[in-house]
This record gives sequence, structure tokens and C-alpha cells, in this order.
Amino acid sequence: MLMLYPPITPYASGMLPLDALHQMYWEQCGRPDGQPVLYLHGGPGDGCAPASRQLFDPGFYRAVLFDQRGSGRSVPRGELRDNTTLHLVADIERLRVHLGIERWLVFGGSWGSTLALAYAQAHPQRVQGLILRGIFLGRQSEIDWFLHGMGQFYPEEWQRFVAPIPQDERQDLLQAYYRRLCDPDPAVHLPACRSWGRYEAACVAIRQRPEAIARASSEYVALSLARLEAHYFVNHIFLPEGQLLQQVERIRHLPAVIVQGRYDLVCPPVTACELAQHWPEAAFHLVEVAGHSLWEDGILSVLMQQLESFKHRVD
Repeated sequence: MLMLYPPITPYASGMLPLDALHQMYWEQCGRPDGQPVLYLHGGPGDGCAPASRQLFDPGFYRAVLFDQRGSGRSVPRGELRDNTTLHLVADIERLRVHLGIERWLVFGGSWGSTLALAYAQAHPQRVQGLILRGIFLGRQSEIDWFLHGMGQFYPEEWQRFVAPIPQDERQDLLQAYYRRLCDPDPAVHLPACRSWGRYEAACVAIRQRPEAIARASSEYVALSLARLEAHYFVNHIFLPEGQLLQQVERIRHLPAVIVQGRYDLVCPPVTACELAQHWPEAAFHLVEVAGHSLWEDGILSVLMQQLESFKHRVD
């Protein structure tokens, strides 16, 4: 198995003004004259972890990482105003121009795969290829699965998730949570954020990782993660139902890899299979004994192999 590269410090970073409200944190690692690759984090609302830098060979790649508006080190954190998929796509283009990059490889997992597809379909001429993991297309059936389906495999976590919601509000869990997550009172929104973050993190890997659960249910991560996920879910990810699948024709000419865990409970493999069927040119890797997390051995190994392979595929 190819392992992560050693910890690395960005050689450049900054805050990019997006509009009167939002500023976006960005950083670059590796070779300033290397092959540009864009890393898109999940969530929405999660932000980039320092370990994400270690995916990219610093002797070859010029890795660009950023925290999407409202996430991580971008400010204001957890902000829902002017925060839509189209805003995020435009932000990526603004960052590309700001950094003087002509075209780049796009790497995204979970919500990052959603955003990667939306960006590539909007700007195919700016993309050299895509590496996608844990596919999420934002359809209602996938959102419903997140709220109800994966709890069938972790019923104790689902019971913990619904416990803060009164019985008479549970017929619409999403709206019930959204009301609490948007409440200005921290005594209301913080417990809801932590509960949402824990539920997701508890289901993200085949074997629960206590450190991942602790991170996702911490105030810093949970505030933006839960608010923004619910915000995007309530608004059907701000795209017409099925658009990302319907517009695959726009990017079928691009080199692409789809990596999916067989036992992914957050984004079940049926979605990745549908994407692969619509995109037969894309290489499809269904990883056995793996769930949703990027950091599971099988998933990480395939992703590192694909990053190595793309050194010889991008033009």
C-alpha cells in the first residue's frame, strides 16, 4: 500500500475576499512549478484537515487546498447567507484565476465529489482530470438515506441522533434539525450541531474511530458541518434533481477515476455505480472491506495509486 507523504507546511496561504460577506482561506503545498491539483473537502462545511496535504507528492504536485465558504478557516464560519453550490463553483474559478493556474486535476470525496462534478461540468476546459471518492449526487433519495437509511446499520447512533427531537417533529427530521441549527441561541444550536456531527462520524467507517467522532462533534467542526449540510439538504443542494448525472456528457472526455467503498453507509455504492454507468470511460474501483472514510486503508491505497498514475496521464 502506498502510504501518505510526510507532514508538510504550505509554502503559500492567504484569505481571498469573495464578496462583502465571505473570505476564503486557501493554501498551496509541494512544488510551486508542479502539476496543479485541487483538493475539495467534504461536508459541506467540514474544512480541510492538515493530513489532506499528505496525499500529494510534494516533488511533483502543486497542491491547492481551500476551506469552502462558511467552513474551516474561511469567515464567517457557519454562515448560510450567499452560500450555494453556484457560489462555491464561482469561488473555485476565482481562486484558480487568483493563483494564475490554467488547468488543474480535481480531487474530491463525498460532498467534494459533488462539487468536483458541478465545477467540471461548468468549466470543463479548466479541468485536466478528476479523482472522485465516495460519490454523492445530492438527490433526494440520497439525502433521505443519510437521515434514515444508514441508521438501520447503526440503530443506537440513530436513536441518539433523533433523541433531541420531540416525537411529533420526527416526521420531518431535516426541518426539525434545521430550525434548531439556525437558532441564534448557542444553547439551542450547539447541541444540535454536535448531535448531527456525531451521527455522521459514527457511520463513516466500517470500524468506528473515536477520534473522528470527537472531531466531528466538537464545537469548531460541528457548527459549520451540521449547519451547512442541513442548509444544502433543505435546498436540494441548489441544483435541479439529477443534474449532475444528466450532464456527465459534458465531461466524458476527461480522464476520471471513481473510487467507492463497498460498505459505504454514508454514500452507498449504488450511486457510484450509476455514475460509472453514465460514464463508461471513467475507471471504477469498488473497494472491498471499506466504508466511506478517505482514511480507511483500502480507500487510501487506491487513491494514492491513482494520484501516482495521474502523473503520467495529465497533459
